[in-house]
This record gives sequence, C-alpha cells and structure tokens, in this order.
Amino acid sequence: MDITVVGLRVLREVAERGTFTAAAQALGYTQSAVSRQVAGLEQATGSRLFDRYPGGVRLTTAGRVLLRHAVTALDALAAADRELSGAQDDGGHVRLGFIPAAAAVLVARALATLGRESPRVRVTTREGTTPSLLRALRAGTLDLALLSSRPPHRAPDADDPPLHTEPLLEDRLVLAVPADRFADRAGVTARELADETWIAGPAVDDEPLLGIWPGLPGRPRVHHAARDWLTKLHLVAAGAGITTVPSLLLSAIPPGVRLITPDDLPEERRRISLVRSPGPTPPATAALTRALRDQASLLAD
Repeated sequence: MDITVVGLRVLREVAERGTFTAAAQALGYTQSAVSRQVAGLEQATGSRLFDRYPGGVRLTTAGRVLLRHAVTALDALAAADRELSGAQDDGGHVRLGFIPAAAAVLVARALATLGRESPRVRVTTREGTTPSLLRALRAGTLDLALLSSRPPHRAPDADDPPLHTEPLLEDRLVLAVPADRFADRAGVTARELADETWIAGPAVDDEPLLGIWPGLPGRPRVHHAARDWLTKLHLVAAGAGITTVPSLLLSAIPPGVRLITPDDLPEERRRISLVRSPGPTPPATAALTRALRDQASLLAD
C-alpha cells in the first residue's frame, strides 16, 4: 500500500474532529486537500474509510483498523524525532481531556497532588464535550479522559477494542439560584421554574443544551449563554438568571448563590468516569490516574 505520513495525519485528524472542515482548519490545509488525502488513502487500501452523513463523518470498520495502526506509526515517528533531537525523558507526558464540570475542582486538585508527588510528570489538558473527547481517545491524541454519563451508564462507545472505563464518583444535578430567590426554600416547583430566566451553555451538534433542567416543560427563556461553569455561577450571583450545576462544584460556589432542587421533577444523577484506551498503562499515566482517583474519593466522602 502506498500510504504517506501526511495521509495518516489527515486520517487521525478527521477521525478526531468528525468533519473534513474541522480537520482542515486544525491542520492548516484546505478542505479539498483533506478530501484528496482521504481519497488517496481509500484508493491505497481499497476500502472506504469514512461514512458520510449530514453534519460529519464516522470511521468505517476498515477506517478504525487503519486508524489503530496510524496512531502507532505516528507515535513511533514522534518518539524518533524526540530521540534524534536529543530531548530528555523528563518523567513522562500525559494528555488529559475533561468535560467542563470536572475542571474547577477534580482536575485542579488532582494536578496539585500530582505536582507534589510526581513533579517530573508533565500534563497537558484539553476541555471538550464527551463525543469530541471520545474521538480524541480513539485517535490517540489523548491518553485519559474524564467523561460524564447518565443511567444506565452504557459503554462510552461501541468500537473495538473496548475502552477501559473506571467510575470515579457519582454526582447529582442541582439548581443554582441567586441567594434572594425563592425565599430560602430548599426546593421549587416545575411551574415556578417555567417563569425563570436561564443561563445555559451554547448549543452544539453533539451535546444537549447544558444549564437547563432536563425534561423541564415548555420552552425555557435562555437570555445568557456561557460554556464555563464558573462564568454561569457568577452570572447567577449577579441576578442574571438561574442555571443547573453539578453538586461536584459545591466548594466552588461563589457568594450570592445558593443551591436548591426541584420538588416535582425526577432527580438527575451523573457519573464521572476515567476512560482510556486498552493496553499497558505508562508510569506517568498511572501516576495521574492515582491522583484523580484519590481526589474523587475525597470528594465523594
């Protein structure tokens, strides 16, 4: 097969980004150049590598097979480049991805612990949605990812080989409201919530709107959009509206905000899990895993 390194890089980027357009932007190529590289790979392998659908592409079975080998080859080339350039092994590098709700408390505290216990380990992080982080794990551009799931907590995806998933903690959704709202009550009704102004994350194609209580009847009035949880909480403190928040962030709640729960809507629970590709765990990845596990245990107490 006549396969180029550029073609393998394009394959990995398209698999991670989910569209030819996003891959082209990340690589600094034109979309037509990305399309030509994929067409060349498909001609070389004699297989269709992506299924096209409205809004993006997905790897076929043949595409997943080639991606696994592409990740191995590209990682080997990167290692050779480091060795030839005389780069020193500084204790290991771990690439961690996380959903926004995990950043302010769980990730921050785990990195502080890791800095004290394994100072030579270097960690780079990336925030993203669960679908985008899963694609990055499969593409080999992340080593670990903190993902959220709702009951019944199925496997993160259906691809082979299965990803290794370790549940870290159970969390529940609560409402963040200005301190003077609802007269210091512990709960509120769905009918009352229908009249509120909401603060929510911007809508994206692969994830539901975050910040609105799931299943709330009617059409919520969203006046403010922000992805960052702490931004949303400070907007709540300013009286701009209300939002949902994981109880995980209890210690990060700013003054002027209090937490309540709906009286007549189902409880919303979430699980945060640590997900990685199958296979041996490098020492640096194991060290970060321990730090995340320890902090999750403390938060669960």
